[in-house]
Amino acid sequence: MCMCLIFFAPNNLQAYKYGLGSCLDQSLEQEIWPAIKDEKLDGFIFLGDNVYGDQPNGKLLKMKNAYRIQKNRLPKWLMQDKEILAVWDDHDFGLNDGGKDYPHKEEAQKMFLNFWEIAENDPRNFREGLYFKKERNIDGTVIEIIALDTRYFRSKLNGKKNAYKPNKNPQATILGNKQWDWFESSIANSTSRLIIILSSIQVLATDHSYEKWANFPLERSKLIRILSEAAQDKTVIVVSGDRHRSGIYQNDFFTEITASSLNKPGSRFKESDPLLIGETFPEINYGILNIQPAEKRIIVSIHNKKGKELNSKIIKMF
Repeated sequence: MCMCLIFFAPNNLQAYKYGLGSCLDQSLEQEIWPAIKDEKLDGFIFLGDNVYGDQPNGKLLKMKNAYRIQKNRLPKWLMQDKEILAVWDDHDFGLNDGGKDYPHKEEAQKMFLNFWEIAENDPRNFREGLYFKKERNIDGTVIEIIALDTRYFRSKLNGKKNAYKPNKNPQATILGNKQWDWFESSIANSTSRLIIILSSIQVLATDHSYEKWANFPLERSKLIRILSEAAQDKTVIVVSGDRHRSGIYQNDFFTEITASSLNKPGSRFKESDPLLIGETFPEINYGILNIQPAEKRIIVSIHNKKGKELNSKIIKMF
């Protein structure tokens, strides 16, 4: 039985534009929203660290307060008028760089679902983890969004913080068995021409020493194999956050756009990667995913806090 959320846009809709962003600290100014409002979005995808409520002891008192503050800071034009999709990362999971051993993850999941006002019949209310999928019909073209939970089931990281090393243990996992089964089935049974994967952590980047799929090379290889096979007759795009710097990446089969950070800029060091297109941008920024089926293309782009385009790529649709 498919546990897929299906939303149909009007048949005369020619395009659909999502804003993209992550790392939004409730205690800092949020001066980026006017530029995002000018984009005339149809929806917005929050890619994790949507509040900063984690504490070293893992308790969730700060999280509760962070959500209370953020609810009053997010613009009404966004939360009341636009489609909102959200995944979490460590700072709204409850523990910095946390994974499956975090003892308060069930409570944190309930707080997340409550904050984002997830419908009572949504599968996320009845299972462990915040992974989900949905379909949208745009100008007669069905697209599918598959959101992964890279926190709830993730094994321990190897190495020290900000200097992580590959965990090559065959039993180590990011998604966990149930989520992997769900994901593989979702991809295998998809009839969509476009699949958008939401992952809070980066998939294609390998060179930096922070959190990323490459910290679990066997898991990353499995994910890339599945997506590469799907890309034989579908367009595949990965959307990620986490890094406090944005970038566009490309392998032989799919594109990844990293949109981070909405109000916590990263350190201004140069960062390169074999699959990076151009450079990364460690300033306050947001991303755009502009789906244009009538033109048989998707445009991904990165913009600074004033709306200036920093980088973009046109992706042809099948």
